[in-house]
Amino acid sequence: MNFRTNLALKPEYNQVDYNSEILLIGSCFSENINKKLEYYKFKTFSNPFGILFNPKAIENLITNALNLKTYTEKDIFQLNERWHCFDAHSDLSNSNKNELLSNLNNAINSTNKQLKEASHLVITLGTSWVYKHIETETFVGNCHKIPQKEFLKKLLSVEEITALLSTICTLVQSVNTKINIIFTVSPVRHLKDGFVENMQSKAHLLAAIHQIIDKQKHLFYFPSYEIMMDDLRDYRFYNNDMLHPNETAITYIWKQFQQVWINNKTQTIQKEIDTIQKGLAHKPFNPTSEQHQLFLKKLQKKIATIEKQLAIKF
Repeated sequence: MNFRTNLALKPEYNQVDYNSEILLIGSCFSENINKKLEYYKFKTFSNPFGILFNPKAIENLITNALNLKTYTEKDIFQLNERWHCFDAHSDLSNSNKNELLSNLNNAINSTNKQLKEASHLVITLGTSWVYKHIETETFVGNCHKIPQKEFLKKLLSVEEITALLSTICTLVQSVNTKINIIFTVSPVRHLKDGFVENMQSKAHLLAAIHQIIDKQKHLFYFPSYEIMMDDLRDYRFYNNDMLHPNETAITYIWKQFQQVWINNKTQTIQKEIDTIQKGLAHKPFNPTSEQHQLFLKKLQKKIATIEKQLAIKF
């Protein structure tokens, strides 16, 4: 008897290889996939404005990046001795306002360049719930722990999300006609919104994405959410908070992503890089031993070969 409901996933065309340039934007699940790609030394660029959860925040970033928006003092504010920007995650917040502005504008320029050059754009949507700052009448990417009474909370409709995603695709493809855009929904549970509200939020995201995906237009969907909900439907695949997938689940979903999106001709190189990464992480009992010195020489030789082959640095 089979106690699993495995998803039958097939490889897509236009897969990722070591010549690909991958841009990842979205929720914290984007960070998880990016860490796997970085580990295997693929060319990646992830979340220049930090983690963004909702489609409005992502559309805002892409619009601003392609328009080369310049951030000035009117776009930032001070709270608890730190400067923040509503468009960016708290990871970018800074005690020095000039450094924050510099980082924001550098991120805009870098994102503009990546959108024009990337072969693959992976967008991970986390929630349909958005917050509108009452005073400025703008939707924010992050509330930065400002009291909720200063915001209006809204659930984006399927139609509104569809329009936002369509705008994203049109904008990106207007400057990069060859890019492959891969949408996915984060399996992270946003239970602070409520159990029912979380499921409604995810349903709106899923319905909207499936309104726009079209392989003929290089618009794809990868089922991260479905893998977690239907294949790995057990709390042993969650962290202690029962909200985030644990490392076992992340690795499993990564392997499904590999099957669909990573060219199998890269497997030999990936195995070699995995060996190197494990070697670099190895902690010897006796660092000065002859055996360990020989191990280091062999490891450096492998590193030199891969660095020359892929034009990368460990």
